[in-house]
Amino acid sequence: MGTPSVTPVRIGILGASGYTGAELIRLLLRHPAAELCVLTAERQAGKPMAEVFPHLGGYDLPGLVKIEEVNWDKLDVVFCALPHGTTQEIVAGIPHSIKVVDLSADFRLSDPAAYAEWYGHEHRAVELQKEVAYGLTELNRQGVRKARVVANPGCYPTCSLLPLLPLLLDGLIEPGGIVIDAKSGVSGAGRDAKQANLFTEVSEGFNAYGVGYHRHMPEIEQELRLAAGRPVTVSFTPHLVPMNRGMLATIYVKMAEDVTADDLRATLAERYADEPFVTVTPAGVMPATRHVAGSNHCRIGVVADRVPRGAIIVSVIDNLVKGASGQAIQNMNVMLGLGETTGLDQVALFP
Repeated sequence: MGTPSVTPVRIGILGASGYTGAELIRLLLRHPAAELCVLTAERQAGKPMAEVFPHLGGYDLPGLVKIEEVNWDKLDVVFCALPHGTTQEIVAGIPHSIKVVDLSADFRLSDPAAYAEWYGHEHRAVELQKEVAYGLTELNRQGVRKARVVANPGCYPTCSLLPLLPLLLDGLIEPGGIVIDAKSGVSGAGRDAKQANLFTEVSEGFNAYGVGYHRHMPEIEQELRLAAGRPVTVSFTPHLVPMNRGMLATIYVKMAEDVTADDLRATLAERYADEPFVTVTPAGVMPATRHVAGSNHCRIGVVADRVPRGAIIVSVIDNLVKGASGQAIQNMNVMLGLGETTGLDQVALFP
């Protein structure tokens, strides 16, 4: 028997010269329905993709063009992998027949006033914001399925919210006093040349950044507030680790009365039992970033803290895959009614 024919999905990637754009291409090259039709880049426009990312050489990919050169009539889906603050007006101008997954932060905050406070300028597509679905797929699948525009979550929020939201929804942990101590590989800072990201600045070191005021804070708190039914303020500190990719969040919570760490683990295991990309580890087993590298998986471990009613949750993802491009493709699959794991069934790379 021959391979069943698959209706092609014509895809454009805006911002294909960054890490998340390249990761989208890497994954979509193995997606049976994906037809990569348009790849854009501003500074790299006019170049073949193989010159910008040699590991993508040898594949039949379109050359890089500027956004104003895009023929929207040739596209069914657009992934926006553009810098924060540059996407709202572009997405607002994309024809309504095209589905959009935005990997920037431009549509993640539902309150335009909160966006202006944290990003330093007014929201430029307020009417469109009302139609956007927050794309934490496992916990908003129905919203994603109905949406034309999906705001792909940030990497830190994805890593933190997957374990926290089910526990808050079931009232197993207190909304107050949540501490998120998170670490990311250097690819999370993007591909632009920055002194702070030079090898000699990063290697053999480990540092906190955005301390006390990081732009992922309002995104995390927005979703926790919806789950808890009341305002939630978290203590969140991100750190830069000298590795290429990977993210680990160590989360400290206070459990409700008569709740144990085993209860938290059991609740998460039940909630994610049928989810292909989220795994809860057995008691006493802690996940590590190497367990998810290159994959769209999240692994979660839970242990009891020595602090009364305290528990420690460890969550790991690949920041470029489940934290960005993989989750974006997962959302596209849901939006189009395709199998959710299509193109995403890679096993983690090890060692």
